[in-house]
Amino acid sequence: MNESQGALAAPFVEGLARQVLRFQSCGDCGSPQTLARYACANCGGTRLAWRDACGRATVHAVTVVSRAPSDAFRALVPYTLVLVVLDEGPRLMAHAAAGVRIGERVSATFFAHQGRVLVRFEPERA
Repeated sequence: MNESQGALAAPFVEGLARQVLRFQSCGDCGSPQTLARYACANCGGTRLAWRDACGRATVHAVTVVSRAPSDAFRALVPYTLVLVVLDEGPRLMAHAAAGVRIGERVSATFFAHQGRVLVRFEPERA
């Protein structure tokens, strides 16, 4: 990540440090997006604001990583990654508890790994 991208994503990363998921919301069309951008992916508007998510989501896709993409993640193998749809609308890829299923309701938790705070979704308790 270059310096410009780091500055753009800073509100998201700062939220993780406080164990809060954040997303951008367009002031023109209201569309949410999880990737930090200079313009709305839906309408191209530039009136973007950061919002806190409630941390609840529905699992859209699941995969188990058996071979780490880098040495940094080798200690976590095997680990589960999910694509979730946050209750506020945007999609987010994150770690998840083993055994989560598509369609399952999950809640965000956080963990530290090599000096960074990462998101892990856990099944919601009934």
